[in-house]
Amino acid sequence: MDGHHVNVALRHQSDILPVQTRNWPYIMISRFKHWGRFGLKYTGTNKTASAAAILFLSGALLTGCNSVGSEFEQIATQSTLSPQTVSYPLEKARPRYGDSDPVFEWEGGAPFGFPVHGVDVAKWQRALNWSELQRQNIRFAFIKATEGGDLLDDMFAVNWAGAGRAGIERGAYHFLYFCTSAEQQARWYIRNVPKTGGALPPVLDAEWNPKSPTCKRRPPPAEVRAKMKRWMDIVERHYGQRPIIYTTVDFHRDNLVGHMNDEVFWLRSTKTHPKVTYPGRRWAFWQYTGTGRIQGAVGDIDINVFAGSESAWRDWLKAAKR
Repeated sequence: MDGHHVNVALRHQSDILPVQTRNWPYIMISRFKHWGRFGLKYTGTNKTASAAAILFLSGALLTGCNSVGSEFEQIATQSTLSPQTVSYPLEKARPRYGDSDPVFEWEGGAPFGFPVHGVDVAKWQRALNWSELQRQNIRFAFIKATEGGDLLDDMFAVNWAGAGRAGIERGAYHFLYFCTSAEQQARWYIRNVPKTGGALPPVLDAEWNPKSPTCKRRPPPAEVRAKMKRWMDIVERHYGQRPIIYTTVDFHRDNLVGHMNDEVFWLRSTKTHPKVTYPGRRWAFWQYTGTGRIQGAVGDIDINVFAGSESAWRDWLKAAKR
């Protein structure tokens, strides 16, 4: 995002990630729980396809990825999942966008085979041509809204309206401060981010910010997680959606390994597949570059992928949007 990140990075053609399984079964969302969490029900008969479909709808491919809600009925387990998938050939998995600092070898697999791409933006991107971004097949955007307890991104209202007019799925993110209470920060986010029908879940941007002029504090891991959970609980009650967690390699290593496993994660990894950078962590979104170049944006822009197929994306949206 717009903080300071630690960059971390196709060994084999077989590492190109799958975008479609065989024997895709019918899945339906069986019930909504409180605040937008949901259960899954498989109504097909093929056990192999059942396992594959549950994992895909959760937003997972080879590595596994979290569902939009943390409470769900999973009929099949990963241990029974068939590894047989149909992958994009190497020549079809080339980058679809430019990059001012491209990566040519991705340890664990490149992001380009994923069909659903999006951006995240803040004031640093200046004026964006959202209609052109939509024509470039940008499907979603996470837009910076707030930071700490008193900072509103100068371009939030413009970007929020522009993405909406262009028909791009949009969500708003908050940059977490460790010198302000979770309650104050949640109230500030709620004050500035409208309850917009059809919006993506809120996002909590949790990362260290060593160059902050006002807050360089690094609390103990238990305190970090407690603050994150408190913010997420308050925001969830207001919007009816469980927030997504965005995080970076060093912050995850210091605070989140082995914890918060029921949450939905959006992970930054600019040289390696998340299965390498964040072993064992399920994820829904992968920020794979901070130096992307796309028509409609001036200069560098962050580019992301959703972890599933087109049909998984549609199902995820049905469950995630308010």
